[in-house]
Order: sequence, then structure tokens, then C-alpha cells
Amino acid sequence: MLTQPTNLAPKQSRSAELLDRFRTVRAATMAFCSPLSPEDMMVQSCAEASPVKWHLAHTSWFFETFVLSEFVANYQPFDPDFRWLFNSYYRALGEMPEKKLRASFSRPPLDQILAYRRHVDAAIERLLSHMPEDESQRRIVLGLEHEQQHLELAATDIKHAFFTNPLHPAYRPAPPPQHQLAAGADTIAPPLNWISFTPGTSTRPGIVGIGVTPDPNDLHAFAFDNETPRHPIYLPPFQLASRLVMCAEYLAFIEDDGYARPELWLSEGWDTVQAQGWQAPLYWVRDSHTPAGWSIFTLNGFRPLGELSETPVCHVSFFEADAFARWSGNRLPTEFEWEFVAAQTPIAGNFLESNHLHPEVGSATAPTPQQLYGDVWEWTQSPYTGYPGYKPLPGALGEYNGKFMSSQIVLRGGSCVTPESHIRATYRNFFSPSTRWQFSGLRLARDGA
Repeated sequence: MLTQPTNLAPKQSRSAELLDRFRTVRAATMAFCSPLSPEDMMVQSCAEASPVKWHLAHTSWFFETFVLSEFVANYQPFDPDFRWLFNSYYRALGEMPEKKLRASFSRPPLDQILAYRRHVDAAIERLLSHMPEDESQRRIVLGLEHEQQHLELAATDIKHAFFTNPLHPAYRPAPPPQHQLAAGADTIAPPLNWISFTPGTSTRPGIVGIGVTPDPNDLHAFAFDNETPRHPIYLPPFQLASRLVMCAEYLAFIEDDGYARPELWLSEGWDTVQAQGWQAPLYWVRDSHTPAGWSIFTLNGFRPLGELSETPVCHVSFFEADAFARWSGNRLPTEFEWEFVAAQTPIAGNFLESNHLHPEVGSATAPTPQQLYGDVWEWTQSPYTGYPGYKPLPGALGEYNGKFMSSQIVLRGGSCVTPESHIRATYRNFFSPSTRWQFSGLRLARDGA
């Protein structure tokens, strides 16, 4: 964990800075919810998702449980039942309702959940006004990162909810197309080039540092425990594609019977394809009225594939990403290859703040890989495990990341619904290999310089 800076800013100034960030993050969640009705916020349309109303409550529960109840003397909880009702998976804190039952929480009503948020916000503001001890500030920073995760989940969850609604409502009306082909042009996306990397130095070829060891002198710097500690690994020379795989390229995989060729698929992936009847990425719907024969559901409603053909493909599982990579004669990068390149790349891209709410066409060809950040979470081939020397946080917070280090695959880079301030080169997202409801896509890699 992190401690007070050595170049000490006044404690009051640090508390004020954190209070500003707290207000900004909490307001961003409510701003995203503003187009939604109370009925929208009740829907739980798949096993991975949760109702938006539940996200609003659970993020407040986190601050109440791990900050206010531990660092505020005589703190009065908003409702004692909320401690178990809005617990997600922290077994050390007691039992909780099954996740699949969250859509049945018609009570407490939305106005009570919003009152809960106001109660928690006021208590956190009072705490910060008294310049609290360092550990409580670290917990607030953790709570803000947690809230940003749930803001992204709210976006992915409401997209799936609207897709399963027979009316297919849009979260927001579709904007005009952002990119148009110039006269006589065949493409608007930059070409896919291969960029070579030879990690290490002349004295230590292939040896690079991965992860982060938080600076104990920086109170508000942050990394999740699964990003720690920084450690050396060996990376042989490799090549990384200059951009993400786009929809038109994935359509070629579909049209080459990619979903009907077992030799392209991992065994579990093939079994999943057969059991689920997959024929295309999630949200792709056959549409005989469009030239490409498909429409894609977005947070702006359905859009023809032709309009999105050169945007990055998204909502594919690890199994689909891996099968496409095999079909193309390449592979997925390891998470370490991705981080090695991303650590040299400024954080910029199509994030939630861009308000596009969907992956966008990449920029012109550049000597470095494009769209490493934002647009889509990039599947890697790396299993989600602890780094050498990994130690989870003490107590119930140790359940945040560590207990999921089984049967999960790492994704990197953030997406078009990730808050920009939430992402960094060392950030490790993780999902089961069949997951498709996230904005997940792929970038190709191959061996050799």
C-alpha cells in the first residue's frame, strides 16, 4: 500500500484533492445513468450482468463497508440490511444473495438507493474535511477505482439489457457516421503492419520488468494488488500488429466457415461454439437489407455492418479471438508483450469520455502500435495468475482479485466505455474465456523480430 509523499504537500491540500476526485467519479456514474429510467435500471439480462440500480448501491456499499465503518467513530449505517444485501462476493463479511437474484430487488426502490448514495457521499466528505489518516485515504482511492470499474460494467450491462429487449432501444441516438470513404478509396482504416520489438538491453537481452511496485512515498498513486510486484521476465523478440483486427477482417473469417472448422478452435472453445450456436460476435445480427448482410447492435441502436466494417471488432470471446488468430496464421500476444509495448506508449484513445460508446476507426499509420488504449479490451493468451511474490491485500479486501486466479484469461488496454483515468499500462483485466458481453477484441502477434 501507499504512504504519504516525502515532498510533503499540506495534508489539507491532499484531502481537498482527493475530495475533488471523489466528487468527479461519483458524478460520472450518475451522469451515465441520466438517460435511464427506473425500469431500465432493474434489468439483469444475463448471468454476467447486474442491474444498474445494484451497481449504484454496491459502489456505495463499498465505501460504507471498507471506509466509513472502519475509520469513522460511531458511524451510523444508512440501513443495516444493506451490509449483506449489496455484498457482492466478500465471503469474509458474511453471506449475500445469489447474483442471479439481483433483478428481483424491486425493493429498496431507486429513490432509496439514491438517498443511500447521498448519505455515503456526505459521510465521505465529512471524513475528508477532517484530514483523515493515510490508510483511510488509500481506501477511498481504492473505492474510486472500484466505482470506475462498476461504471464500465453498468455500460456493458445496459447494452446487453437493451439488446435483449424486443424493442432494441438505444441508450442514446446514433451519431452520424464518423468516417466516410474518400472518392475512389477502398479503405479508411490504416493498413495492418507488423512492428518488431527486441526487448532487453545489450547486456541483458530479453530481460524486462513487468508490473509495478507502488511507491511508498506517493499516497494517492494506485495499482491493484494483482499488478504487483514488479518483477523481471524473459521476452524473446516478437512482432505486434500495428492496429486492432477490424470487423471486415472478422467477416472474412466468418465467410471462410471459421465457426464450422474445428481445427481452428481450442477443444473447450469448439464445445462452447457448438453448445451456444455461435456464428458471429455477440450483437451481430443477420440483416438481408444491408449490403454486408449484417447489422450490429450498439449503445446507439442497430447500425449496418458496412458503416462499422473498418472499426475494431468487439464482443468476441477469447475462444473466438484465438480461433481468428490461428486462421490468420498468427497468434495472440502475451500480456507481457502487450505491457512491454504499452509502457512506452502515452495513454490516449477512445475512452468513455469520448462519448462514442463504440470502437472507432484507428488513426493513420504510425511507427508505434495504434489503439493500445481504449476502443476494446485486448485478449491476450496469458492465464490470470499471481506474479512472483504476489500478496493479496489483508482481510476481506484480499478477495478483490486473488481468489479469481483460476480459469481466467488476461485482457489489456481498456475500452470505449472505460474511464480514461482508470487505465494504465500495468492494468490487468480478466474474464473467463467464453465471455463476450464486454467490449473485448484482439490484436495479432507473431514470433521473431
